[in-house]
Amino acid sequence: MSIRYNEETKQFILETDHTCYQMQVDMLGFLHHLYYGPRVGQNDMSYPYRIYDHGFSGNPYDMRHDRAFSLDSFAQEYTSFGVGDFRVTSIRASCSDGSRCAEFHFTGYEIKNSKYEIPGLPSVYDNGDRVQTLILSLIDSAANIAVKLYYGVFEELDIITRATEIINAGTEIVWLRKASSICLELPFGKWDMVHFYGRHCMERQAERVPLFHGIHTLSSGRGMSSHQHNPFIILCDHAANEDSGLSYGLMLMYSGNHKIEVELDQFDSTRAVMGISDDRFRWELSAGTSFYTPEVILTCANGLTELSHRYHRAIRNNVVRGKFKLSHRPVLINNWEATYFDLNEKKLLSIAEKAKKLGVELFVMDDGWFKNRNDDNAGLGDWVPDLKKLPHGLDGLIEKVNALGLEFGLWIEPEMVNEDSDLFRAHPDWALSAPNRAPMMSRNQLVLDLSREDVYKYLYTTISYLLSQYNITYIKWDFNRSMADVYSRALPSSRQGEVSHRYYLNLYRLYDHLTREFPQVLFEGCAGGGGRFDAGMLAYSPQIWCSDNTDPISRLAIQYGTSFGYPMSAVGAHVSASPNHQTGRLTPLSTRGIVAMSGTFGYELDLDKLSPEELEEMKEQVKRFKEIEPIVHGGLHYRLSTSVDSRHYVAWQFVSEDKSRSLLNIVVTNPLANSAPVHVRLKGLDDQAVYSVNGEFECLGSSLMSAGYTFPQLTGDYPCMQVDIIQIK
Repeated sequence: MSIRYNEETKQFILETDHTCYQMQVDMLGFLHHLYYGPRVGQNDMSYPYRIYDHGFSGNPYDMRHDRAFSLDSFAQEYTSFGVGDFRVTSIRASCSDGSRCAEFHFTGYEIKNSKYEIPGLPSVYDNGDRVQTLILSLIDSAANIAVKLYYGVFEELDIITRATEIINAGTEIVWLRKASSICLELPFGKWDMVHFYGRHCMERQAERVPLFHGIHTLSSGRGMSSHQHNPFIILCDHAANEDSGLSYGLMLMYSGNHKIEVELDQFDSTRAVMGISDDRFRWELSAGTSFYTPEVILTCANGLTELSHRYHRAIRNNVVRGKFKLSHRPVLINNWEATYFDLNEKKLLSIAEKAKKLGVELFVMDDGWFKNRNDDNAGLGDWVPDLKKLPHGLDGLIEKVNALGLEFGLWIEPEMVNEDSDLFRAHPDWALSAPNRAPMMSRNQLVLDLSREDVYKYLYTTISYLLSQYNITYIKWDFNRSMADVYSRALPSSRQGEVSHRYYLNLYRLYDHLTREFPQVLFEGCAGGGGRFDAGMLAYSPQIWCSDNTDPISRLAIQYGTSFGYPMSAVGAHVSASPNHQTGRLTPLSTRGIVAMSGTFGYELDLDKLSPEELEEMKEQVKRFKEIEPIVHGGLHYRLSTSVDSRHYVAWQFVSEDKSRSLLNIVVTNPLANSAPVHVRLKGLDDQAVYSVNGEFECLGSSLMSAGYTFPQLTGDYPCMQVDIIQIK
């Protein structure tokens, strides 16, 4: 069993195949965190703790004569607030009497032989794995606030999931002002934090910084998980690298406003708190009701590669759902960078006809297909085809595309509305906007108030009509601005702090309804590219458009950072034109192909502007991708180059789970004069197996991993190379 309770020592022990997590209830009923790390057998991990006087750290009243007993210095599983622990807190609330304090005491536990679920929120699911759930109950009897801590222990995946239920156990209203999902304490050690910052067109840039004394805060208040700060961090030993060193991952399964706080305190103890952002958050909790926090996926690993592999497996197998989770994803062509808004049936069919000859399987019509949509100033909300552009309607175009032997996909941005639209003219109150204030505009559009039930019903009816009336097998679901003026006219003034979270509860509900009703449809998430690239969205959309930046050299850094937490099967990636439309950079078609092949793969360019030689090369790319897709989407991913190496080259590798095949990739970002050729050591191969290396020579796996592989001299503008390594005996 993965969960044990020692009645004598009052310790809870959670074990996966390679990790252990321990907690203990003390004599006053406080729940202390003891240990999270590699398995330690039957050892009682309370022994490192020595309780001593911490100066001005205060003491609970019952221990007022023992100055060594202080919540301000103890490692806790879920912190109290306002009662003497002055560090980052997990929760804040105010009661009807005006008090803002609570200290939680243990009241009981429950162990289940299955994975818990969170009402209204996505979570990691039991996929036939060895999974148990531990539920710990705590209460503050004065404030009448109860807390249930949920732990899902996935033995084989080596992950532990965390979520929290906060309950009003009294008869008066409680107002939640902060409701975090997890508090993780690391009482000992010196840590670096790896986080993933960015901006539109440059998402998830990996940055590693040593913790300094104080609070490190990463957050999004933009109404989405954001381009700026991904809801995922790694805490690792100063000496940790790809192959070794204690590393902890914390990934929030939430697509809205979030906050991550990491505090290195006065006693050199580290505390990480993660969950919904408390900025402008205020939830009215009436008597007897509960609030559930989003889930956190937690793992502990030896090295960054092992940590990434655990997240990749968990997301592929236990987060992504439906027909497409492990199956072939169609190679697509999207017309956006070929036509932008200037599309019509003739142009679209010309693209589709040429794409079919290349082996493309899916044609996607992007923005501009619906009425009054000639630029980004009008039309959003009115999902009716523009008959001037599509004289035979949407069904007529789809029939012609299907007749070519291609599936049909459609771009929509259902959560948005333009003021110049029939929807807004009929329902101006459906848009988020503050009273007596002109709204902040972005792309001349507003955000629909999805916290409202009538908006939810409208969107469900509209999207389900498209999917039931037309032969659509793919939806690109976009979200092209941040939220501001967050105010709902369907809620009273006292409950405006609930709007953002209620929005996402209904978004998840909408996605869940549609994906269950239309299981044949592949949903690709998008938010101005990678602005909602998170595990919450991946529960409904098996792939997410990684970035609006399709420049392959920019994409190397974007996909590098993304790979730390998310599998390549989730990364929407396309070959686009050269010069690139975002950066103006000139790159070879081969390089654009090798980078896009490390994602879901497709094209986004005007085929009429390509030479016969380029079209033939693309045909070979499509054929190649269909061959290597199983190893790219289902294999192990290794980052072979560092951020320092990337000044010269970026190298990465895929290895099949059975180690019978590997794919080695390199892109030279800065050819150097008179330099030594690039040399890399491969990873993940079978030591004793013999491999054929690009058909050029045979070599033991141990040799390739110890002595490595030397690339030939690669010169020119961003040259690339892909090497096949296939086991032959």
